[in-house]
Amino acid sequence: MARTIIGVMGRGEGASEEETRAAFELGALIAREGWALLTGGRSAGVMDAAARGAKSEGGLTLGVLPGETAAGASDALDIAILTGLGQARNNVNVLTSRVVFSCGVGAGTASEIALALKAKRSVILLCASVEARAFFQSLDADRVFVAETPREAVEIARRLLRD
Repeated sequence: MARTIIGVMGRGEGASEEETRAAFELGALIAREGWALLTGGRSAGVMDAAARGAKSEGGLTLGVLPGETAAGASDALDIAILTGLGQARNNVNVLTSRVVFSCGVGAGTASEIALALKAKRSVILLCASVEARAFFQSLDADRVFVAETPREAVEIARRLLRD
């Protein structure tokens, strides 16, 4: 049986301490569920923190990188996927993920959330501002969920994957 791949998206540079702390915990919880973790793969911010969290629990980590080399990749990745697609890799990130988590919202993350919604993927927002929550829920109230903690986020994902 194929492993369930769960995406964790968020800022690289510029990620807040709250976002990286939540991403680390989220990565660990994803690994405990037996799900594979997918991120943007870089050694910065939410991407690196989520991968490190998953590795701390023995989880499988995949990184979808923007370039043609693994330069700048997190050393917590098991599998680095080189795309040469730049920011267009965001579509690969969301299409490969059964559920997409967002830890905070920057410009790149906003594009991933929008692409996920267009692809009919559920999105769970964590560490998102009130304005971001309202905006994304206005786009698709049936697919955008808000969690206050990483544990609550994983509970929502569990329910979505069962349904």
